[in-house]
Amino acid sequence: MEENTVKFKSYAFALRIIKAYNFLSAEQREFVLSKQLLRSGTAIGALIREAEHAESKADFIHKLSISLKEANETEYWLMLLHDSGYLDDKSFNSIVSDCQELIKMLISIIKSSKDNIKNK
Repeated sequence: MEENTVKFKSYAFALRIIKAYNFLSAEQREFVLSKQLLRSGTAIGALIREAEHAESKADFIHKLSISLKEANETEYWLMLLHDSGYLDDKSFNSIVSDCQELIKMLISIIKSSKDNIKNK
């Protein structure tokens, strides 16, 4: 159940990232940081999708761990874009809270998956 929720939320987040990228490149004329944001922000969901067909529980954990790293990187780019004035407070607070929610969900799934391996 939790994996389905994270799959749905990561896809919705990727769509928000694409819209943010379009805004940043078209309206703000910012191309370097926004491209980094696009890459890491859409990779989160792609890695979650990869994990669905992992070869083993260890592979599943590994793929979700990489997704977690991408989410953490995305949070960094969002903070940098906000603190440099490209994202206003309202936009930043909305999208960064979604990113932080994904981070928490991924941490929880990874932790419970590791616990399940230990308990077997």
